[in-house]
Amino acid sequence: MGLRTPEQYLASLRDDRTVYFRGERVPDVTVHPVIRRGAEHAAAEFAHALDPSLAGLAVLDVFGAPSSRYYAPPRSAADLVDRSALIEASTREGHTVVPLVKEIGSDAIFALWRLASTFPDDALAAKVDALWRRAAGDDLAIAVAQTDVKGDRSRGPSAQTNPDAYLRIVDRRPDGIVVRGAKTHTSCTPYVNEIVVLPTRAMGEADADWAVSFSVPVATTGLSLVASPFGEVASTDFESPIGTTHTMIETVTIFDDVFVPNECVFLAGEHHLAGPLALAFVDYHRFTAISYKLPLVDALVGTAFLLADMNGIGRAGHVREKLTWLIAYAETLRALVEVASSRGRLVDGGLFLPDPLTVNIAKSHFAHGYHTALQHVQDISGGLLVTAPSGADLDHPEIGPLLRSYLVGRDGIDGEERLRALWMASDLTTGALGGYHAVLAIHAEGSLEAEKLQTFRAYDPTEAVAYARRLARLDRHGADTV
Repeated sequence: MGLRTPEQYLASLRDDRTVYFRGERVPDVTVHPVIRRGAEHAAAEFAHALDPSLAGLAVLDVFGAPSSRYYAPPRSAADLVDRSALIEASTREGHTVVPLVKEIGSDAIFALWRLASTFPDDALAAKVDALWRRAAGDDLAIAVAQTDVKGDRSRGPSAQTNPDAYLRIVDRRPDGIVVRGAKTHTSCTPYVNEIVVLPTRAMGEADADWAVSFSVPVATTGLSLVASPFGEVASTDFESPIGTTHTMIETVTIFDDVFVPNECVFLAGEHHLAGPLALAFVDYHRFTAISYKLPLVDALVGTAFLLADMNGIGRAGHVREKLTWLIAYAETLRALVEVASSRGRLVDGGLFLPDPLTVNIAKSHFAHGYHTALQHVQDISGGLLVTAPSGADLDHPEIGPLLRSYLVGRDGIDGEERLRALWMASDLTTGALGGYHAVLAIHAEGSLEAEKLQTFRAYDPTEAVAYARRLARLDRHGADTV
């Protein structure tokens, strides 16, 4: 098929997929008042190939035909830089909300590709190659279902009282497997074409039935998507200038005895491969994550500067201190993204891997500083973030002119202009969108503890320890010099 238009993408979502929103079956996700916004937001990903200003980043010859760059395997640091730039540009066009209908799917494909190369298996390699060619050739939108519901977090899959707390194989047939369970936090699921399922953790021999990975079309019998209402915005585009048009829908993804044909099964009991596959995905997906955080931190910096100026406090010492902190916060993240590319390396399968140490440091830097960044933006903005009147009040013939005259900022900033900036800041930091970003800062792409663990694992202390031993004159051959 080749590259699709936004209209072709949206048309591909009109099938018999099973999606629920607030207890009701959704017959067509492209017209549902909430889920439609997520689908239309994601459709921009397909429009970028037609946009002359973005096509140079968005389109690449993957195997003899123009395809989405997302499905082009990175072979060098330059490829990672371009991939990061495309993710950043897409998110910037999405007003801080990443489309994620190709980014995450390609992360999963690269992880599967690396697994098939690290643990050579011709059958697995052929299946991964087929998925990749289908994704690139048909310009698919793909979600990834990785996080299990987990039940008792202190126990592994086979030790759970409820065996379905982790997705598992309940039947093996000559032509495929049958799976049962659920995955949570599955982003964009109602408006993609396929779902790639990955294990969420390392597993032992007793967990073999839970060591499962596969891909299926969304409109598969037994597959149900229960959409979170968190993306529902009741206010107008005056009060929520970002959230009313840009959103990502998350689901609990239920597999109620879903049959998966053998040609779409990547793992079916190979417990020793569950951990390596989960980590291989994280290595790529956290790089995607730190790339799509860049427009968000830029938005926080810009909002703080904008409102400091509008409020007439830009020269106050304590405000400049906060602005300086925000600058350092954002630019450190940008520098770490660049270093993660330049310090990457070639791995099995000819893929270029972002440096895991730098990626996890970047992700941790963003997550640990995010709520401080919100604090500074909210402090500079003022209490009108949550007490300001609505756009309808400004439009009222009697009260509107009074509000415009009273709620002015510094000289030259009228009341409506200031209120529009304040409502944007509120949308970004206090409303449903702001809450969504704040929770994602902590939990998305892995917890704070997971980032610390990966940072520790990725760091090789050999040279640092050797240098310390030399300074302490502990090494026999280096005792006389420093």
